[in-house]
Order: sequence, then structure tokens, then C-alpha cells
Amino acid sequence: MDTPLLNEHRAANAQLAEHHGRLLPEKFSDLNIEYRAAKETAAIFDTNWHAIFSLSGPDRVRYLNAIVSNDIKSVGEAYGTRALLLNPQGHILAELEVYALAEKLLVRTHASVRERTFATLDKYIIMDDVTLEDLTDQLGSFAVEGPQAGTIVAQACGLALEGFSEFANAELPIDGVPSHLIRRSHFGGLGAEIIAPRDHLGLLWQSMHARVHAVHGASIGMTALNALRLEAGIPWFPDDFNDTVIPHEAALEATHVSFTKGCYTGQEIVERVRSRGHVNRRRVSLRFSSVDPPAPLTRLRAKDVEDKEVGIITSSAFSPNVAKAIGMGYVRREHNAPGSVLEFDGGTATVAV
Repeated sequence: MDTPLLNEHRAANAQLAEHHGRLLPEKFSDLNIEYRAAKETAAIFDTNWHAIFSLSGPDRVRYLNAIVSNDIKSVGEAYGTRALLLNPQGHILAELEVYALAEKLLVRTHASVRERTFATLDKYIIMDDVTLEDLTDQLGSFAVEGPQAGTIVAQACGLALEGFSEFANAELPIDGVPSHLIRRSHFGGLGAEIIAPRDHLGLLWQSMHARVHAVHGASIGMTALNALRLEAGIPWFPDDFNDTVIPHEAALEATHVSFTKGCYTGQEIVERVRSRGHVNRRRVSLRFSSVDPPAPLTRLRAKDVEDKEVGIITSSAFSPNVAKAIGMGYVRREHNAPGSVLEFDGGTATVAV
């Protein structure tokens, strides 16, 4: 499925590329221009790599709470949280964002696992009074983030974004379009994400883009966004965690898992790992000696043991901040302390703090 903003991107002469089955802007101009706008003023960017579901019915909260890793019962109306959908072996099937609305739960996951996630959620609805719907074909989204994002949102809808906590949300019209506004950071700044009907998303993008342009901000593509999120240490599904790893290996136990909520699918494995106290490998941030980002799945070797493979790179990008390539990967615990230096074909990788 194409992004509903495809016409807007083509009109802006954006360079497009496929990202896990979605055609999205790779860049609109120059990496440094886009990066600087995100850091100094504001960036607007397409986030239509999501699939969007809804859960309605009186049992919706109890039902979802019983199958995902985080505590959904504690999420009050107009708030949200992140969670993981695990298989019985504790492997990560999907990352979820769950938002509590007045009459339903809005659930977002990655479009690349849309069908599998919907089928998994549907499979567990047996005696529950819950209706699961796939709204992906009806809704779309984009985000605004940066130092001026609060000003832009206030102009658009009158809300003070600074007064919202992360994942807090509101249902309100923006430029006359019924929308969901979520306080959501994709690279560690002040940000908002807007979810709206696909048929109206283009006009909404145009009006928000005009406000971004007025503060000397810019549209940014996936290249700049990838660099920004790696600098902030934010992992992406399915690049940096997926069904090959468990939450502790992916370093998500503090953000996506509740250890007090009770049973859910995969909980036995998660608890067993916690009681053991460590995993044999763990996701870490990396800084490379090279300017050119090494390819995903590049193998990492220990310097002190010839040809001993101790890790793998999952994602990388050129960082304008350090003028070198940075990334993420999995490294065995004997070699993943901050400052550890590893080798790969083409240079070295240092485990970052």
C-alpha cells in the first residue's frame, strides 16, 4: 500500500524508496538541511509505515491486557503506552502502540507485520465481547517534531503540546479535519503525530507543512529520520528487534514490559530471563570508524580473539553530529560494555554509552 501522501511527496520532488513494503520519502533535499531543520526549528515527516487497528466492546481492555507485555489496564482515557506481542517462546512478533480512547482502543503496529498481527490478535478473541477492526486502509499519519513543534501545534489546534505527557492523545479537529493528536517523539525532541482519514491527509499535510516552512523548518525523509533516531538511541521494528529476539535481548524491558501486571503470552520466558539476571547478547548503540554506514547483518568480531564472531549490525546511518557512521546491533555480553571496540570488514565499531 502506498502512503496517502504520495502525491504531495512527488509534487515536492522527493526521492522515494521502499521501506519494509511502504514507498516513503528517502529525502526531500540535502541530509544536512533536513537534519538541521529537525534540530533547530521543526521537521515534518511521513509516518505511514504503520498499520492501525481498533478494539471496541466492553472486554477490550481486559482482553488486550491478557495477551501483551505491558499493563493496558493502567492506561487512562486519552493516554497511551507501548507494548510487545510475543509468541509463547518470548520472541517479539510485533511492537504495539496502544491508545485509550473514549469508546475503543486504537492500536498501531508496523505495516510489515499487519496481517500476522491482526490474525494473532483475532485468534485470542474467543469468549470475549471484543470487536477487532483493521483501519489501515482508512487512516494515515504524519509527524511534526523539533524545538518549534509546540508553536506549530498550538497554531493548528490551540493545544499546548508541552502540557502533554508522551503518548497522551486528544481527539479534535485540525484545520477542520477530525484527527487524533498524539504527543509522540521519534528522535528525542518535542513532537506530535497526527492520525487522520486518508482522504483528507494530503490537505492536512499541506497546511501543517506551511506552518513548518514559516518557522524555517523542512520536510525530512527516512535518511535524516534514521540518523536522528540512531543518535537518540531509539530502536526501530523490525530493523533492530523482531521475532529473532526476546525483550531483554532487545533492551526493551524498561519501556515495553510490565513485571507486575500478571500473565500474558510469553510471560514465563520474560520472567525466567529476569530471574537469571542477564542475556547472552544485547542490543547496543555503536559508533563506527568509517564514514560510510556498514550494511545491516554485517558481522562483528572481537579484536582480542582472531576471527571470533561476537555480534551483528542491525541498522546504521551517517550522523551529521559526529561526522561518522553510527548504528545499532547485538553483541555478546562478554564484549558489549561501553567502550568495547569490535572489528568488521571495513573498520571498527565502538560500543557507545
